[in-house]
Amino acid sequence: MTYSLIRQLRHLYHGLACQAARFEPALYAVLRISFGIVLFTHGLPKALGDAHGSMADPMMASTRLIGEGMGLPFAPQLALLVMLLETIGAVMLVLGVMTRGIALIFAVEMVGICVALGPTWPWIDRGIEYPVLMGFLALYIVTRGGGIYAVDSKVAQIAPR
Repeated sequence: MTYSLIRQLRHLYHGLACQAARFEPALYAVLRISFGIVLFTHGLPKALGDAHGSMADPMMASTRLIGEGMGLPFAPQLALLVMLLETIGAVMLVLGVMTRGIALIFAVEMVGICVALGPTWPWIDRGIEYPVLMGFLALYIVTRGGGIYAVDSKVAQIAPR
């Protein structure tokens, strides 16, 4: 009886795994696109000068974090680069344009955020748990590329070799 149940469960699991594998390319696209949208929601308020969450001026907060929190020179210029990455780079990620390179830059940004906010772990205390997660997600996208539902893959199909 137990052996039969285990066999049936194994068969069910195998069938579900095969069905799920069919949707993997589309689900990966959803993952990449949602990651880009989340990043865009952080860049757009900086670009527009709008409030974002508890920050009245997210661009100024980024400049202050870069300059005072990290002690880096050229904080306004670096904050501008962050804003451009989180807007234009996020749109590129959503579309799957230069996916690996953009995702690598986002991974570096997440390391910078972790350095600036660390060593506190819980996000509730302005910690690094979400930037760590997003950094590893960016690295995963670096290894996978844009996937089949990306501009990158369409360009690769028509580009001469």
